[in-house]
Amino acid sequence: MDPLHLTTTRHEGTLTVRVAGELDIATTELLRGHLLDLLQEAGRARHTPATLVVEVSRLSFIDAAGLGILISVHKHALRQRTPMRIAGVPPRMRRLLRITGLDGQLT
Repeated sequence: MDPLHLTTTRHEGTLTVRVAGELDIATTELLRGHLLDLLQEAGRARHTPATLVVEVSRLSFIDAAGLGILISVHKHALRQRTPMRIAGVPPRMRRLLRITGLDGQLT
């Protein structure tokens, strides 16, 4: 089992979170809390809301709980009008997003 690692960078109005390791029921709350904190930060931007990018190219595993957190946070971002997208989607996760119909919403 790979522990979940989160690395955040801020550059010209974009908040990028690089996610590595396994995103499952044991680690979802760590990611959820971090992303919600960043959404609050993005919402406080002075001119236009910052964009939140969740970069997942180093994600080795995601289960339904992990996917659920990404959907939940995405809905929160939509409500506060903060652009959010998922980048660097590995092939297995891209297939999962395509099967569930979420590829057009999250990427």
